Amino acid sequence: MKTAKTLIALSLSSLLVACGGGDDTPAEQMGVFSLGVSDNPSDAKDVTIAFKQVVLKGSTGSISFNVSDDGALKQVNLLEFQGTAVETLVSGQSIPVGEYQMCIYMQRSETPNADSSYVKTMDDNLHGLTTNSNGSCGGVGADDTDTGRLFFNKKFTIAAGTNSFVAEFDLNSGLQDPKGNKDYWTLKPASVQLYNNAEVGAIKGNTPSELVTQCEAAAGGSIFSHAAYLYSAATALDNMSDFRSDAVVAPKIAPIAAARVNDIMDQSNQVIGQGYEFGFVVAGSYSVGYTCVAQNDDPDANNNPDDVELPFFIQADIQAVTVTNGTVADGDFVVATSP
Repeated sequence: MKTAKTLIALSLSSLLVACGGGDDTPAEQMGVFSLGVSDNPSDAKDVTIAFKQVVLKGSTGSISFNVSDDGALKQVNLLEFQGTAVETLVSGQSIPVGEYQMCIYMQRSETPNADSSYVKTMDDNLHGLTTNSNGSCGGVGADDTDTGRLFFNKKFTIAAGTNSFVAEFDLNSGLQDPKGNKDYWTLKPASVQLYNNAEVGAIKGNTPSELVTQCEAAAGGSIFSHAAYLYSAATALDNMSDFRSDAVVAPKIAPIAAARVNDIMDQSNQVIGQGYEFGFVVAGSYSVGYTCVAQNDDPDANNNPDDVELPFFIQADIQAVTVTNGTVADGDFVVATSP
């Protein structure tokens, strides 16, 4: 089972609050810290992480936030929080302003366990989900054998005023399906980057049914996985590459992200079209490609249009999609007409 791209959004907000008494001692500046998770879905049916705690590591020590849900682990099915939707892990916690690094701790399980972290594939089979990193950032119980660590190398600043950040998890390269005689999936901790929310926007667009039909006819077969792929500015259609572990050779361009194409529902819960959304994108100009064979994009292999068994190709593109801070850019695909 191949995966597309997953985004986990970490919303860190801070607000200057008053501290101290009536003397002349300077009050310590505090920030209000909140943390949420969001997703741009993978090609699995269910990717659930059992979160244990969040730790912020500063110059004077670590601050740990227990994210348990009424004493139980905070289980979040990432596929339920797509695009800009967010599930809160930490809300309204006051911390000193300053520079921090962050660790998120999850429970890992190599055996299928619906009460822990797991992946459910499209055939409804349950698999364990683990991560190959552990260690402490100062959190309680971080060294337990069933605890995995997702570590953010990039430092960020909690300042006076409002601060929001987004952590982007690339599951296409970071979520590894079972290998060899193993039956569990592995989440690579290095597949995450942290962005300032003040520097991001979103892209949302429709995928016409005619385009879907054209792609499926070109692909042949009967199994399809529809997705939009995000590329840097002015990436020509013929140069839009797949996700792969090897370096992409110019003029090919590697994708930045991928998002599943989902049904668009009206207020009566009727399907009125198909569309996609990239929820957290750094401000700038982009190209977007559409494919119906995302299931053939294996991050551990080089997939090409001429592959006999598992061809991967981008069927159509849109250019010059401009993202500005705090806005949603139009990413509608159009169907090419014959001259």
